[in-house]
Amino acid sequence: MYLPRTLEVFFAQATEHFPVLLLSGPRQVGKTTLLQHLRGEEREYVTLDDPLLRQMAKDEPALFLQRFPAPVLIDEIQYAPELLPHIKIAVDRQREAGMFWLTGSQQFHLMKGVTESLAGRVGVVHLLGLSHREIAAPGEHFPPFLPTHENLLKRLEGVESPDLRTVYQRIWRGSFPALVLQPSMDRDLFYGSYVQTYLQRDVRDLANVGNELSFLRFLRAAAARTGQLLNLAEMARDADVSPNTAKHWLSILQASELVYLLEPYFSNVTKRLVKRPKLYFLDTGLGAYLTEWSSPETLEAGAMSGAMLETWIVSEILKSYWHNGRRAPLYFYRDKDQKEVDLLIVKDNVVYPLECKKSAAPDRRNVKHFSLLEKLSPSIGPGGVVCLVDRLLPINEKYQLIPLSTL
Repeated sequence: MYLPRTLEVFFAQATEHFPVLLLSGPRQVGKTTLLQHLRGEEREYVTLDDPLLRQMAKDEPALFLQRFPAPVLIDEIQYAPELLPHIKIAVDRQREAGMFWLTGSQQFHLMKGVTESLAGRVGVVHLLGLSHREIAAPGEHFPPFLPTHENLLKRLEGVESPDLRTVYQRIWRGSFPALVLQPSMDRDLFYGSYVQTYLQRDVRDLANVGNELSFLRFLRAAAARTGQLLNLAEMARDADVSPNTAKHWLSILQASELVYLLEPYFSNVTKRLVKRPKLYFLDTGLGAYLTEWSSPETLEAGAMSGAMLETWIVSEILKSYWHNGRRAPLYFYRDKDQKEVDLLIVKDNVVYPLECKKSAAPDRRNVKHFSLLEKLSPSIGPGGVVCLVDRLLPINEKYQLIPLSTL
């Protein structure tokens, strides 16, 4: 079963302009499936997961490209970065759009090679797991999320508002296509295998991790702190490693696109803002597995209930940008008095503020800190509280209660 992806539209447009397109993202989010669906009969597919092909690509990159000439889809390009200079030569010789489609599950070393070898020739596109919109309204294309009234009304068309149980079932199970499209698949078995594969393949390739158990503890510490200000000292203590090691390991989680650091919105107008980013685990199912919530019901009733809902909302809004081929202009506000706004979307110098609440009846107190943004930006756009209401409801003239079904 193939579920249409939002990214299809942008990828098809980008391949008309770039000679090389790199589709990056975590393992098992559907990168290969998406490109296999789009590639057509004339584009050959080759995967560097095949040890013989990988060896050829590493030892004889010029011969490899003679054997698999453009147009070609090369899967898991990070296993043979030796190909990149030869791809550059082929591109400079032919100068045609859409010659090479590449996929990669790691950005740590891969992106260094890409930027050095293919600068000006490659478009880099990000894919995460299935979005709520891709599941709820398959085949329909929507622009990135923006809390204007018109945008929200359009996003409500033909989509049912999920109830509390459905939301936490989706949060607990996660967004990997294998779990979404196969409800009978054992969730714990999938994530157990995923973590083991990640530790044994990606982590060993990305860094010299002597103790996999320490890295697993660090991974769990990150999952337990989703939706919180980044505290590397605490995470290092939990994993029993040095702060420098923790910093390096965090960069590995970012490179693997398992975590996302949401930066604070900062202006020189004030020096009272907290400059640390917030950490979000990009797949809530993997986060719930690592923090050992045994069911959607226990997660919903537990201490991480609110943080996991906020994480899910932020990751869905992030997907709406990345899957449309756009940079995500997402930030948060927090000052030293601990006054906070969960999420800011900044577009054309307009700041759109959002709060995330596990409630079906938030009130105007939930937007009281929005006024603090006026000292940072001359223009504050519409916004509101993303919550468990089933329709758009006004809070005041500017802000409203926003259903989860708009995500």
